[in-house]
Amino acid sequence: MGISVYVDGSGGPNGGFGYFVKETGESFYEKKPEITNNQAEYMAIIAALKKFADTGEEIIIFSDSKNTISQLNHEFAINNEKLRELAREAWAIVGKFSKLTLLWIPRKENLAGKMLGS
Repeated sequence: MGISVYVDGSGGPNGGFGYFVKETGESFYEKKPEITNNQAEYMAIIAALKKFADTGEEIIIFSDSKNTISQLNHEFAINNEKLRELAREAWAIVGKFSKLTLLWIPRKENLAGKMLGS
């Protein structure tokens, strides 16, 4: 079955990031002003990865950031040093999972976006 985790983040003065777990309804949100949209998307994924790193269950992370998902799946290059650092942090945690999928979804299907009010 697996666990479906929807992540979302937004930058700017009201920046923040979080995730929503479809199966349990659990949600997490952290305010983080003055980050970029891309940084927020990475931080949301990293928060979700940390939450489930030791579960041993199949995890599917859904994000509407095509850029972030493609970079983490090694399909796009990362040309920004800050994002590269975040990607390295994410990849270090990804190594703990036996079954992990990172998937892009359209914004309107992102349950976390609705929950986080963005």
